[in-house]
Parts: sequence; C-alpha cells; structure tokens
Amino acid sequence: MTEEKLQALISGCMRQDRSSQKQLYKLFYGYAMSICLRYSADRDEAAEVMNQGFFKVFKHLGKYDSSRPFKIWLGRIMTNTAIDHYRINAKAGYTEDLEKAYDVSDNVLPDRRLDYNDLLRMVQRLPQAYRTVFNLFAIEGYTHEEIAMMLQISEGASKSNLHKARQKLKVMIAEANRIHDRTDFNGSIGYSPIIVMNYLDINSFFRNNLR
Repeated sequence: MTEEKLQALISGCMRQDRSSQKQLYKLFYGYAMSICLRYSADRDEAAEVMNQGFFKVFKHLGKYDSSRPFKIWLGRIMTNTAIDHYRINAKAGYTEDLEKAYDVSDNVLPDRRLDYNDLLRMVQRLPQAYRTVFNLFAIEGYTHEEIAMMLQISEGASKSNLHKARQKLKVMIAEANRIHDRTDFNGSIGYSPIIVMNYLDINSFFRNNLR
C-alpha cells in the first residue's frame, strides 16, 4: 500500500469509518500480532493484548505524527499495551528485588540458531516478568534503568529477571539440541533442525521475522 493510500485510510479511521478501521486492522494484524506474541504466554493472550492495542490505536490516531512511519508508531503502542498487561498481571514472586544482580552477556547462551517459531515458543514459556524484561532489553533495546521505570521495578530486579530469562532459555535450547541429536528429523519432536549461529544476533533475528 502506498503512503498516500495509507494516510487516506488513517483519515477514514479518524472519522470513525468502520470500513477503514477494518482495513487498517487487517493490514497491520500480522505485524501487531508478532509483537504481542513475544510478550504473551500463548496466542489467546497475544490476541487479547493486540485487540487492546488496536483500541488504543484508533482512540489516539489524532496524536499520530504523519511525518513519521505509522508502523513504528503502531508497534510502540502494541509494546506499551503489552507492558500495561504485565503491570496488571505481574506477580510479586517473579520480580524479587536483587539489587546486586549482575549483567550477563548474551554469549552465555548456546551458540545455536532455532527456527523463529521454536524460539518464540521458548520465550513464551518464560514466566511473565522474565519474558517482559527479556523482550524489552534484548529485542527492543531498552536499558535496565528505562525498564525499571516502565515496569515500576528496581534496576536490580530488571537485571535479575533478564539473567533468569537467559538461564531458562539456555536450558531449553540445550534440551532442544539434545532432542535434535537423538532424532532422525522426522518432525515428531516439535522443534525444527538447529543451525549454528552467533546468538548475539537475537535482536535482528526477531526484528527480521516480524510479520
């Protein structure tokens, strides 16, 4: 869709035109869902977050600066909606405040590459607090200070949750490797073949696979 047509569609949404809203929803459904899936435990939760996000998109279209990419603006709303969802549902047990938690570099994870859906399923299996911090830090690129402000936790808790998220992912990926090595790749194990890669590319890995 051309930029001119997109702006016309946005204008229709601002006039509360149902047809325009439906078209905009369909146009960015895949992109919005790909963001919400990373922050959610399953597709149902992701759909709930995404629909809340689109409600905010339609409500605040008047604040959109047409000189900037609409996709980025919409993506930020989806991320913020996922954060709001976290705040409502977060459990204190997931956010213990470890002020001396240390930074852990990405290279503690196995030097492997999974199919996008495989890695997404692993991220979804993380406890909500670990998953949220992991996404914000490793993929969105926020600092621990910024994450602490967004999630209303301490920097120590952010670092702790990131460390624990990586440790859990490390275990899951190692287990996937073991299962992969013991099978004949007949597809019955639920994981795609694993290829060697540098895990520091996790940021671009997710970004390049946004749909």
